[in-house]
Amino acid sequence: MYYLGEIMQLSVKDVDASVFKEFKAESVRDGLKIGKGLTLAMEFWLRNKNQKKKASILDFEPSLWEKETAKVSEKLDDVVYE
Repeated sequence: MYYLGEIMQLSVKDVDASVFKEFKAESVRDGLKIGKGLTLAMEFWLRNKNQKKKASILDFEPSLWEKETAKVSEKLDDVVYE
């Protein structure tokens, strides 16, 4: 790894080849050099890594009703529609 002022040249191991190819293609489409795209990706990751994920209805797990509450809907209907 060597530095040229504020710019650093480095070599990275264990990068997924297909992910890198897609990243490189997107960088080219956006008119960015690979280094600039990588810098933007690292900045984005650092900025967002500690943010809480927004809750989604899909995050809820179904739960079983207990025996005491199994007929709540029917009992409610009896009270409301008598």
